[in-house]
Amino acid sequence: MRKITAGLFMSLDGVIADPQDWHFPYFDDAMGAAVDAQLGSADTLLLGRVTYDSFAEAWPVREAEGGPDAVFAKKLGDARKLVVTHQDRDYTWRNSERLDGELTETAAALRNEQGGDIAISGSVSVVRQLLAAGLLDELHLLVHPIAVGKGERLFEDGTTIPLRLLSSEAFTTGVLHLVYTSDPAAPGGSYDDAKTHLAQE
Repeated sequence: MRKITAGLFMSLDGVIADPQDWHFPYFDDAMGAAVDAQLGSADTLLLGRVTYDSFAEAWPVREAEGGPDAVFAKKLGDARKLVVTHQDRDYTWRNSERLDGELTETAAALRNEQGGDIAISGSVSVVRQLLAAGLLDELHLLVHPIAVGKGERLFEDGTTIPLRLLSSEAFTTGVLHLVYTSDPAAPGGSYDDAKTHLAQE
């Protein structure tokens, strides 16, 4: 079975919107290695339309220029790219196509195929749907030591999604690399249950 992973830049107050406005001062080699391990190692990318458009505008140019990130750009270009959109359009970035069918059904089918990892970058609506469906194997959060104060957050709608921490690493910049997976066996209960338990001890 293939693994589906997602990577997101996040502020300390949970904002994932517009990372270009606050993320770059914290980028270093350690973060680059973390992103490469999650995104660059995959042979299939699952991207929302907005993220895809941003990537398709930037990464082919960086690959052609042959700069420091050209190797990473080539990895993204060589990967199969499935775009989650209802728009019928032409794709100029190589190996790109629209995802056919309903997202969770298609993702589940892809997960059961042979092959390498399926990676998501950004694409918060895609991440939310796969988390809710229990199809996301790893959620990589790069939590930056900055409070943005406004903007879209990953968890906004009040849905409870228990997660289990797989690994954590602190970079010298203060960024935390946290990797979670779903935890259907997480303990439940309420405040009243906790009071009852304490009273019995």
